Amino acid sequence: MQAALDAMRPPPAEDPSPSVAANSFEANALRTEIIRVGRKLWERQYVDGNGGNISVRLGTKYVLCTPTMLSKGDLEPADICLSDLEGNILAGDRPRTSELLLHLAIYKTNPSARSVVHCHPPHATAFAFAGSAPPLGLSSEYEVFIGPVAVVGYETPGTQAFAESIRPFVHDHNTILLMNHGIVCWSDTPTHAEWLVEIMDTYCRTYLLAKQTGLPLHFISEDKLRELLELKRKMGLPDARLAQLPEPDAHVQPSSDEVDRIVEQVVARLEGRS
Repeated sequence: MQAALDAMRPPPAEDPSPSVAANSFEANALRTEIIRVGRKLWERQYVDGNGGNISVRLGTKYVLCTPTMLSKGDLEPADICLSDLEGNILAGDRPRTSELLLHLAIYKTNPSARSVVHCHPPHATAFAFAGSAPPLGLSSEYEVFIGPVAVVGYETPGTQAFAESIRPFVHDHNTILLMNHGIVCWSDTPTHAEWLVEIMDTYCRTYLLAKQTGLPLHFISEDKLRELLELKRKMGLPDARLAQLPEPDAHVQPSSDEVDRIVEQVVARLEGRS
């Protein structure tokens, strides 16, 4: 019976040709989103000159990415390149970003990563220059959506060594500090990856401001941090600390309403609604 059912199923759809993929409705919608994210990065001064790059998966075989030598505030649809997973440009009027190998290493290492944003937000990059992550335990939003960030030693941007340096951290982190360079974040969409950039830089900025008050900082208690980690586990977000948590207890797990509440709070803050 199972064999008969399998035989009746249509064969899995194959990825379209590069030219069909590049001109698809999905590709055009993703180009629009990349351009919007690029404008946000530029307006918030997370990129300068031609710095930073954005990419997003298109099906299983292709990636859309920003070009090299162009401000993220000046992107047009024709500027967005179509690449395969080896970095070969298949469509587009401009050369691809020189740092696409970094993005491809993330996609190949963690299939749940669907979009990558690399940029140089000043406050987060200050920590990258210092080779140190900001302390944990001060912000619930930061704990849930980012948590401990990895710090990766310097490699020349655009090289294979640069791309390979992040591979050991891609499963347990969605944000990495690149020493003497900037940060890279990944998520399911370009918009959500850009949100991680905002959360990361805001947290670093706020921490630096709090230190300037000269007053002692108040950290979230360990039991409350465990509650946040349980929320994070339920939301399916990566965090190296989750491996040390005991198996979830059905009697103490946060409810769906609690998860929805904290997500709504962060989304509202990012959208300027509160």
